Amino acid sequence: MRRRAGVAHNLVSLNAYEFRFVEIELKERTAAGQEDVFSPISRMIPMTSYDGFHPDLTGGPSGPLSEARRRVHHVRADDLDGGTAQTDGMRRFAAISGARVGSERMWMGQTTVAPSTASADHHHGDSETAIYVVSGHPEFVFLADPAERGAQPEEVRLRTGPGDYIFVPPYVPHREENPAPDEEAVVVIARSTQEAVVVNLPGLYVLGSGQE
Repeated sequence: MRRRAGVAHNLVSLNAYEFRFVEIELKERTAAGQEDVFSPISRMIPMTSYDGFHPDLTGGPSGPLSEARRRVHHVRADDLDGGTAQTDGMRRFAAISGARVGSERMWMGQTTVAPSTASADHHHGDSETAIYVVSGHPEFVFLADPAERGAQPEEVRLRTGPGDYIFVPPYVPHREENPAPDEEAVVVIARSTQEAVVVNLPGLYVLGSGQE
């Protein structure tokens, strides 16, 4: 328990989620000439230890905002846009983008890979890419440095299933494969750029230090 300027913070961790219970006691003076007392006013604020919690942060955006930046957007499952960057062997559909909803620092959409199909090799420029597997068992393939000096780069194959996540750093060459003979693979993709960035490649290579 820590008291400072009449405010006490009691932080309690609960299980893996580490819900923090923040109890704020406001100092009240009961009557003239009497001692100060504390009247507890409790607020329970669920928050993980990784959240940036700033209870006193009151600032907002500066400057005028476009109409798209002043409202919440709903993109329905049947309203995805296929007019986005594509790679052979897979089909991308945009949901969240600068053109569709006015996003400035992210892109999000859905990708499908047909049965017994492999995409072309590609990377996503300076975008960070996060992938969530919705259905199927897609495999993500890239090259890694060999275990022995002078040997050929080693192919790494990440086999996934529904509920799994994949992270692809900027510029890392890779491809998606769906080895299932009768099951389509569907994933949801989020990128750290306003629009989808796709650079198709003639083959995979190991991304070295300072190399793009």
